[in-house]
Amino acid sequence: MTPRLPCGHSPLHPGLLCLLLAAAYAGASRSASGDSVCWSSSVSSCTECIHRGPQCAWCFQEGFLDGAGVAQRCDLPLNLLRKGCPMEYMEQPEVKVEVNATLSSPQVAPQDISVTLRPGSEASFTVAVKQLERYPVDLYYLVDVSASMQENLNQLKTVGVALSHRMTEHSSDLRLGFGSFVDKPVSPYINVHPSKISNPCSDYEVRCRPAHGFHHVLNVTANISEFTRVVKRQRISGNMDTPEGGLDAMLQAAVCQEEVGWRPEAKRLLLLMTDQPSHLALDSRLAGIVRPHDGLCHLENNVYTESTRMDHPSLGQLSDKLLENHISPIFAVEKQQYQWYKNLAGLLPGSYLGKLGLFQAPNLIELVVDAYKRLLSEVEVSVSVEDDAISRFWVSVSPLCPDGSTAKAHSCSGVRPNQTVYFNITIGMRSCPGDGEEDEDVTVVVRPLGYNESTVVRVRSRCRCRCGLTGNCRDGDQSPCGANQDLTDRVREPVQEYNIKDMKNHISDRTASCRADGADVDCSGRGVCECGRCVCEPSRLGTVYGKYCEMDDFSCPYVEGLPCGGRGVCVLGVCVCDEGWSGESCTCPLTTPACRSGDGAVCSGRGKCVYGKCVCDSPQLSGSFCERCPTCHSTCQSYWGCVDCHLSRGLVKEAVEHCNQTCAPSVGYVDYVSAGEVWTECVYIRHSDSCHYRFRTNLESGQTQLYISTRPECVASSRLVRTFLSVCALTVLCGLVVVAASRLLMQRRGWPPGGAAEGVGYQSTGKDLSYIPTSTEKTVTYRRDHPSDRPVEMNIQVPKMPLGDTWLC
Repeated sequence: MTPRLPCGHSPLHPGLLCLLLAAAYAGASRSASGDSVCWSSSVSSCTECIHRGPQCAWCFQEGFLDGAGVAQRCDLPLNLLRKGCPMEYMEQPEVKVEVNATLSSPQVAPQDISVTLRPGSEASFTVAVKQLERYPVDLYYLVDVSASMQENLNQLKTVGVALSHRMTEHSSDLRLGFGSFVDKPVSPYINVHPSKISNPCSDYEVRCRPAHGFHHVLNVTANISEFTRVVKRQRISGNMDTPEGGLDAMLQAAVCQEEVGWRPEAKRLLLLMTDQPSHLALDSRLAGIVRPHDGLCHLENNVYTESTRMDHPSLGQLSDKLLENHISPIFAVEKQQYQWYKNLAGLLPGSYLGKLGLFQAPNLIELVVDAYKRLLSEVEVSVSVEDDAISRFWVSVSPLCPDGSTAKAHSCSGVRPNQTVYFNITIGMRSCPGDGEEDEDVTVVVRPLGYNESTVVRVRSRCRCRCGLTGNCRDGDQSPCGANQDLTDRVREPVQEYNIKDMKNHISDRTASCRADGADVDCSGRGVCECGRCVCEPSRLGTVYGKYCEMDDFSCPYVEGLPCGGRGVCVLGVCVCDEGWSGESCTCPLTTPACRSGDGAVCSGRGKCVYGKCVCDSPQLSGSFCERCPTCHSTCQSYWGCVDCHLSRGLVKEAVEHCNQTCAPSVGYVDYVSAGEVWTECVYIRHSDSCHYRFRTNLESGQTQLYISTRPECVASSRLVRTFLSVCALTVLCGLVVVAASRLLMQRRGWPPGGAAEGVGYQSTGKDLSYIPTSTEKTVTYRRDHPSDRPVEMNIQVPKMPLGDTWLC
């Protein structure tokens, strides 16, 4: 394909050429910095490319941008496509979400999801949580049996039966269990004197049971009588310090599923009753216990055996175990400890805190019922990620409540039975594992609090490139240059054994393949010849490529932000256009669709299509499709006879057949005539009624079309006479008004003799108009005569006064 000359363009002015080059440079800079965020000279492999962002792709096509650096293979998919890389040769790991519809549940759906992510990407899915009307309930009482809880323990003896009757309003099946705790049976938490170990209450002459970390007494059972009997047999114990081992006991009650008898289908409530705060993690170091809790069940004969060997669990560990086993904790504490447990409950998801003045049976019953009702009316989810992957992923939760509101937290309140809450969950991947090249699967669990079901999300990380079926990503140096290595070995040997001329010829043969025909420099002066191939030098303006580094994407004219308008390639600053296009910037179509008018004719049959534009056969023709001819015989005047024929027939359809002999074969009637690009508007004046009749004409496919307006523009002669007389009268009236106004203005400016001067008593002259009334001062004398006195005279001097001053009377 040879470059074509511009279509209808003259040589560019030097100043305009500079502006175009500056615009091209700016466009190339934008492309390199903004549109091509994936490109970097440091990218040398497909793996590095896909790690730059979820929008980046790698082209593994053989010979792509021949001669360009390997970093040019990494770019946005659209840019790679423009450079000639087909979609099937692009490595762009797909981000997708797959839902396993075979696993479903009436409460939580879906239950199994697979998500594929790549570094920097994210994916969203929805989890639906439905609240059923009635649930079975497992309630486990975990009671502090230290000496201060003696009276409170007695209140439990009547709770079982009353609570079972009350819960029938909300649950179809209630089961109760019981366990007790005190503290770790080691010093300094208890008195280790032999007599105090077996009976901590020996000083008070009361028989107490030994201190213990946790004792599971009764499995959850529907036999309320058995629950009451077990509670009545309970005895108190004792310890020395104020805090108790409540958290130790809670973890064992949560993880010992089989021993406690938790049902999978039931709502699980763990009620902790105490009047003191609890020990926290690291408190056991006072007793020399430094081993962290392992989070497992350690019950033998229903007694916690690792109480003296493992530390108290941390709040995070306890929270995870409660969530993992779908247990909702309830704290029943006295008023004095309310604030302490309020802070604790805020760190345990799904927990409920009740403030009791006294541990009385009615108060405990109301506490359990309120906690259960809140558990059902508030739907909240917790999302957990594997510990070793939590730093590489992030999670966002957005709930949609049944009332249509979008809550800011991870929960919805006021949910009624049979209503559904939807949680939109987004998981994003920050980075790959440490080595950066291994794909792995990470498990993310979405747990609705208080539900015995959850959604398991398997996140598959795509950190490696597969590059199609062959697996050849063509990154890095493809292969060493054997011939070049052979030449290097020869150079290393003694020079005198070889002919210098032969070596020069060998080198010349190697470099000849790096020059285009007729070129006197290697690689078009924009690269170096290595192993008989051109390696193009990188440019900050764009990409240099080609067998001889003759192509680039920045030195040719830009159209709509693309070199050569995206319809050709740039070769040494000249656009080599694709088939069907020509011109300096490949903007001239060679095909005829751009020259076809509405009827499908090329240039209205009066011209030829050249570079996508109509070139008319005659200078008399004009218009985009050569549809206009103002000087042709077949213009407005040639159709006057036809129009008159139709007017004389009253513009009815029957007139068409009668006037066909003298008229165009295609005649129509319209209300209004408007000229367009392919229509010519004309006017016919009918002398019989002095009316103007508009019509339009056009030649389409060699056939003349004529449309006559049915609304004439007529002006009566009497109306013209009236208009003329009105204009004349108005002109005369305006002249009289102007003359009168001028006369009055002249009278105001020049006072006539004997007029205003006489009334004032003086006349100003042209010699001195600055002062009035005279050039000297006036003296006014007032005289009063009195019979007994002499006449009194009073003189007043009146000086000259400027003409512009105001007279005051």
